[in-house]
Amino acid sequence: MKVLYFIQSHKNPAQIYRLVKVIKKSSPNSSILLSHDFSNCQLNPRKLEQFSGVELIERHKPARRGDDSVLNIYLEAVERSLEYNYDFDWLVCLSGQDYPIRPLTEIEEFLATTEYDGFLQHWEVLSEASPWGIAAGRKRFYAQYISLPQWTKWWLRKLSRIEPLLPFLCVQWRFALIGLKARTTPYSDSFKCYGGWYWNTLSRKCVEFLRDYLQEHPELLKFYRRTLAPEESLPATVLINNNFNLSNDCLRYLKFPSELFGYAQSLTVDDYCELVGSKAHFARKFAPESDSKILDLLDRVIDPQEAVPACSYPQVIEPTSLVDTANVISIKEC
Repeated sequence: MKVLYFIQSHKNPAQIYRLVKVIKKSSPNSSILLSHDFSNCQLNPRKLEQFSGVELIERHKPARRGDDSVLNIYLEAVERSLEYNYDFDWLVCLSGQDYPIRPLTEIEEFLATTEYDGFLQHWEVLSEASPWGIAAGRKRFYAQYISLPQWTKWWLRKLSRIEPLLPFLCVQWRFALIGLKARTTPYSDSFKCYGGWYWNTLSRKCVEFLRDYLQEHPELLKFYRRTLAPEESLPATVLINNNFNLSNDCLRYLKFPSELFGYAQSLTVDDYCELVGSKAHFARKFAPESDSKILDLLDRVIDPQEAVPACSYPQVIEPTSLVDTANVISIKEC
């Protein structure tokens, strides 16, 4: 059983090297596909050459929050993994600011024996279970947008004030998007719209089916490209409507406080007990420039030969992997 770890990154080279190193040290037979944005910061390919099974994809255009750029990065990785015949049974989608919070041998043994086809937190968009709310979900995936320059955000915010008076108008000023409610959509009673975390773990048969389905249904991909953050709906919508057995658990530890408007909260040593007490495989995000000790502690958890530090709290809190979903605005950084 082999795992392909797909990592998207755009900053903090030292943190990226560290993530690659810990994966290859813990799982030498795994493969890593690293897609890095060189327009934001440089990455030294020679530092990656010391590890076997690591391929670097150079991007020279930053991903933009809200449009289809993150989806394009993911689909490029999917296509590359299959076109170049990577030897993998599972594809794990990570960012350069993620880190494992348990031994990779344990993670991979779990994947080798699971009954599920994939792990992706998901919900029906037009249901009470949606953390976005029905109105916001409809606005995200039942409208068609165009991207405007970032400097238009101020004007779009003003325009959003009269949006209730124009029922056909859809404004997403935080992402510099403006659009119209779609006259027709690809959804129906037999093909419902689902939302879900972008950070997921999918089996090879899910990955192959997703690639093939989008090739056979280009109109669906065309529609989604003009929605808001299509990567947070398209994979879930395709796979769930085609009866894949997906666990409603992304196996990620995340915190999305409402005051950060969709950005994940950086985790620190104060989160250590909750991290190691959770059932998640990975956590995000980490910022070693402000707190590097948490990664040092996690390295000792990941390596079974190391002595795992005990929690200083009187009781370990064991959260579910769906962290504070009531306060989630799930647009994320790449």
